[in-house]
Amino acid sequence: MLVAFGLVALLVGGDLLVRGAVGVARRFGVSPLVIGLTLVGFGTSAPELVTSLSAALAGSPAIAIGNVVGSNIANILLILGLAALIRPVSAQMAGLPREAVWVGGSAVGLAVLAGAGEISVLAGVVLLALLGVYLWGAFRSSTAGTDNLDVPIDPLPKASIFLMLGLALTIGGAIALVDGATGIARAYGVPEAVIGLTLVAIGTSLPELATTVMAARRGQSDVALGNILGSGIFNILGILGTTALVAPLPIEDSLIPDIGVMLATTALLIALLFWRRAISRVSGVIFLLLYTGYMAWLSQTF
Repeated sequence: MLVAFGLVALLVGGDLLVRGAVGVARRFGVSPLVIGLTLVGFGTSAPELVTSLSAALAGSPAIAIGNVVGSNIANILLILGLAALIRPVSAQMAGLPREAVWVGGSAVGLAVLAGAGEISVLAGVVLLALLGVYLWGAFRSSTAGTDNLDVPIDPLPKASIFLMLGLALTIGGAIALVDGATGIARAYGVPEAVIGLTLVAIGTSLPELATTVMAARRGQSDVALGNILGSGIFNILGILGTTALVAPLPIEDSLIPDIGVMLATTALLIALLFWRRAISRVSGVIFLLLYTGYMAWLSQTF
């Protein structure tokens, strides 16, 4: 029951959070490019942030880290795969090389920290500092353009209410999801890392799924791709950085192969973006098959 409530609250809360954040940003003249790469990408990652914080505070660091790793894998293979099936996702967005460097560098950074065995408080500070550099660069490189975000333009008071309501639902849903998932893990002997990589990761990725699929359906490749890249960067730099400041995160050896899968998945995405300049329907099918194989492999690890 807690898991079901948490998933629904995260989905509804994530949608309201993104709508409210975009509405407020528009009213203050923030450019569509910055909204697409930061507020939409980061806003849809709010469930991962609150869930990882809740897991760390509950003494379940494996769920906190597994949530981020599993979400990044699901964002690329599952969500982008589904989006490409609906309509091929073009990779003609402005600033693609910069975003690719950041998403790839973030994944490599997490692998380095995994080798150290822990994401310490100092590492958390470094990750958040890098996030600040990324945001500064995104705002500096942004230019005015056509607003192609499929989010209603709400009056400022209404957008503010959506923002606060979305945040409240996201926090409540994350707490319920972590409590429920931890209970399942303990009751059935499933490792917490596996729960974080699967149920929690997919559940907290529902806002990315809704936003990316809708953007692809309307032919808004910049928003669809920007959401995935922005979420991948924020998941590692923002979520793990913030969580490590609250409670240092030891990285279990069992998570090392999954971090390797995340690295390989990120590398595959970057290669396709620069080689084919698009994620085609065929690539989408391959992504979904790879994700199915990954889930099957995980099911054999406990």
